[in-house]
Amino acid sequence: VQLQASGGGLVQAGGSLRLSCAASGRTFSNYAMAWFRQAPGKEREFVAAVRWSAGPTYYADSVKGRFTISRDNAKNTVYLQMNSLKPEDTAVYYCAGDLRIILSMLRFASSYDYWGQGTQVTVSS
Repeated sequence: VQLQASGGGLVQAGGSLRLSCAASGRTFSNYAMAWFRQAPGKEREFVAAVRWSAGPTYYADSVKGRFTISRDNAKNTVYLQMNSLKPEDTAVYYCAGDLRIILSMLRFASSYDYWGQGTQVTVSS
């Protein structure tokens, strides 16, 4: 599967952005999909994930209540709605996907074989 992330940009603190990740090549609805982010000088960290079609969603504590992951299987697209953005949310955001990821492994980047190219999100204070 090929993943193409988009939607990043520059926004003021308290603002919102919606990231999109378009997938092609395989049966998208069977894939667990996730968003990760990486700030300069830091390791890539888990942000949010959704399992399969209309599956449950999971979030990092740092974004819970502010970010929402969703998917539209008809469009082969997964979204990350980001509200109440903070300067510490500044990072390159990556979408990732893979089949058969067990629940306990959803938060680990090494669980995913397929990655988008990343989109920059910058939140100014």
